[in-house]
Amino acid sequence: MAERAAPAKTRCAWAESDPVMTLYHDTEWGLPVRDSRMLWEMLMLEGFQAGLSWRTILLRREGFRAAFQGFVPETVASFGPADVERLMVDPGIIRARAKIEATIGGARAYLAMQAEGLSFSDFAWGFTGGKPIRGNGVTLPAETPLSLEISKALKARGFKFVGPVIVYAWMQAVGLVDDHARTCFCRKRR
Repeated sequence: MAERAAPAKTRCAWAESDPVMTLYHDTEWGLPVRDSRMLWEMLMLEGFQAGLSWRTILLRREGFRAAFQGFVPETVASFGPADVERLMVDPGIIRARAKIEATIGGARAYLAMQAEGLSFSDFAWGFTGGKPIRGNGVTLPAETPLSLEISKALKARGFKFVGPVIVYAWMQAVGLVDDHARTCFCRKRR
């Protein structure tokens, strides 16, 4: 007697055809992240993604982590002009000077928040009342009034490459928003 194959999982359409995106979807996208450092890392990576595909960033994520020394804010905040030049020739990352400098500035902004006694996690989750916002499972907006509000708050604190579209993608990635499709198994697991 032949064994029956397990039924295929139904996923969000964007995650169906590419194994890299499928793995990311199934194990990360939309899961609530509460760790301040990881929230910051993901925001910085979303900034690098601007104008590119998220797949490109995922394929280089370990290169980014090596180049930015584990995305330790204290370390990245200490980077100077020589580090920028080193990163500009690093083939493991996206070599965009403005994005590199925004990441260094983002580390400094993150540390300034810490110095005020505000964790990045409390800052981020404060916009949603501490709980993920559940999308309708049908439409995927590029931005929302809330992503615009968060974008403005981040910019006011000195962050760059944090426009409302980048912020909304980050919100989806770190689970501030659950935008899984209605038929997606990930939506059903929540």
